[in-house]
Amino acid sequence: MKRIFEDTATAFALKTDSELERAYFLFRMIANEPLVRIGTAMTNFAIKAHLPVEGLIRATVFDHFCGGVSEKDCMPVVDKMYTKNVCSVLDYSVEGKDTEDPFDDAMDMILKVLDFVKEKDAIPFAVFKPTGYGRFALFQKLSEGKSLSDKEQEEWERVVNRFDKTCKKAHDLDVSLLIDAEESWMQDAADQLVEEMMRKYNKEKAIVFNTLQMYRWDRLDYLKQLEKRAEQEGFKIGVKVVRGAYMEKENERAEEKGYRSPICSSKKETDENFDNAVAYIVNHLDSISIFAGTHNEESSYKLMALMAEKGIAPNDNRVWFGQLYGMSDHISFNLAHEDYNVAKYLPFGPVRDVMPYLIRRAEENTSVAGQTTRELSLLKKERQRRKI
Repeated sequence: MKRIFEDTATAFALKTDSELERAYFLFRMIANEPLVRIGTAMTNFAIKAHLPVEGLIRATVFDHFCGGVSEKDCMPVVDKMYTKNVCSVLDYSVEGKDTEDPFDDAMDMILKVLDFVKEKDAIPFAVFKPTGYGRFALFQKLSEGKSLSDKEQEEWERVVNRFDKTCKKAHDLDVSLLIDAEESWMQDAADQLVEEMMRKYNKEKAIVFNTLQMYRWDRLDYLKQLEKRAEQEGFKIGVKVVRGAYMEKENERAEEKGYRSPICSSKKETDENFDNAVAYIVNHLDSISIFAGTHNEESSYKLMALMAEKGIAPNDNRVWFGQLYGMSDHISFNLAHEDYNVAKYLPFGPVRDVMPYLIRRAEENTSVAGQTTRELSLLKKERQRRKI
């Protein structure tokens, strides 16, 4: 397998010299854990105190990791990336609220994004989080098998209707829809609801995609069971496969409440679980479509090798690679250059509302061993190449 991810000229072709410098500066900051902690605390304080920091945030971390404040604001970024065959997934990154209005607002935003997706080849997917459509506590109560009060039952029906309205529109427009995964203690209810949507709208092909976090040791079994049900009942499966984003929270809760952690015991085990799930899907491509969300070079090479081995064309529409905007350009742009289907998650939303997302990104980059170091080494390599 050709080692394509060292090519920094392709990876950073769209970055101007000043954007390259900004990226280098940002990742140097993120590499410093105490600095991230202090910066996070100061940013949270400034936002809560309504200090005028939005301009500074916008010019630095926001513009590096986000597409804009609205879907229209994202279009120049979307169009620019598409010149290099890298698609976008517009991700309305406003974190879940606890009152009804924001849920309806979030749904209206996703319905609007679906119209956008239909119009632009550069945006092949829409995406939403289950807790963008309903209260976390409600998903949790159902996941724990507890019965709902009459009032909660009515509330849950509204959640189901929001899911249904969105999935139906995606189906009618023939646009794929990714539904994110969240914490394990609310996920069973989300899984059941997404599966219900697949039964309804994935009869011909994968429109609705669930997300499997492979740092959970039980997810490969879940996928195999889902595949059996899909075969028996005649529907297609869409899965976004990721490693997962709530590890510390998951382990802490398991310890606190005295149950076995749902998280794999090591990074190695997680990597194997991820690669095994990808291999299983590639062996069942007739019934399962995959969106491989990964910043891991080895996992990307393994998927490429599997596709080559099975004679699957790089641009087969049942296989997509995905990364987050502002990260792993060496993977995204080099894959697209080799004709693979690639989409960047492009978060957008008002600066203040997107801050929890940005803070999580900074913390994740700090905690994922090697991620920031790798970004820095590639940016350094490209800076030197340009100077030469």
